[in-house]
Amino acid sequence: MDATSSNLIEARGVSVRYGQKLAVDDVGFTVAPGRVIGLLGHNGAGKTSLMKAMVGLLPFSGSLAILGLDPRKDRVKLLESVCYIPDVAILPRWARVDELITLMQGLHPRFSADRARTLLRRTSIQRRAKVKSLSKGMVVQLHLALIAAIDARVMILDEPTLGLDILSRKAFYEMLIDEWCDGERSVVISTHQVEEIQPLLSDVMMLNEGRVVLSTSLVDIDRRFVGLSHDPEAAESIAAAHPLLRFRQQGQAAALFDGAPPAEVAALGRRFQPSLADLFVALTRAPEMNRTQA
Repeated sequence: MDATSSNLIEARGVSVRYGQKLAVDDVGFTVAPGRVIGLLGHNGAGKTSLMKAMVGLLPFSGSLAILGLDPRKDRVKLLESVCYIPDVAILPRWARVDELITLMQGLHPRFSADRARTLLRRTSIQRRAKVKSLSKGMVVQLHLALIAAIDARVMILDEPTLGLDILSRKAFYEMLIDEWCDGERSVVISTHQVEEIQPLLSDVMMLNEGRVVLSTSLVDIDRRFVGLSHDPEAAESIAAAHPLLRFRQQGQAAALFDGAPPAEVAALGRRFQPSLADLFVALTRAPEMNRTQA
């Protein structure tokens, strides 16, 4: 990796195998400071394997640097500046909240107990409460408060709100954005709740069968992809223009195009901005797009 690079994460040709199974296949991407990256993909697409490789939990081939460090060789140093929350927040059920704060203070050189207490004031979690008395949503909020109190530069979140109700998910994301994202630190977040997190993201990376099918900013997505709703009689002409996806949107037939459709096709419908969920379906369902790199 280029030692002068300003990117927080750089990956080139990264692959992860489980025996004969190729879970991550020749993936490359970069993450600049201050970005919030949505890592999207169906179950088994390779998201968790890629995230585990990024924090040194899985072996990989290729070149991967987080803050200029190789997760295979520099994991201890790496975890001083990188936070990771897996899809299940596991905290000792017997421990009190204040005991966990004290424990973290002794374990991590960049953990701030005062910062953790400040973050917890945003919640209804009492400092003397035991973990076993907290709801699942509270445990996830507690986990985030402990992790966000570390003076880190990269946070990697793998389905952090899995199984939570919408109010708990909203509280989690509000804390993440308000209290951790400062324009210098970056977040990589994997989730199936595509439409819910879209307003939080600056960039998106989509995986399908271990390969990147799209990696770009949301600004570029808005410029590049076009939705066209149309009447039933125009369906044949729309289909002949080979859209990425044909679907229904607000009760009407619609199509999604990569780039502006021809003028004669555009005249047959009404243009709209497709959602990230529509784009995800188009790029991970269509066989002809499976090997397309953005």
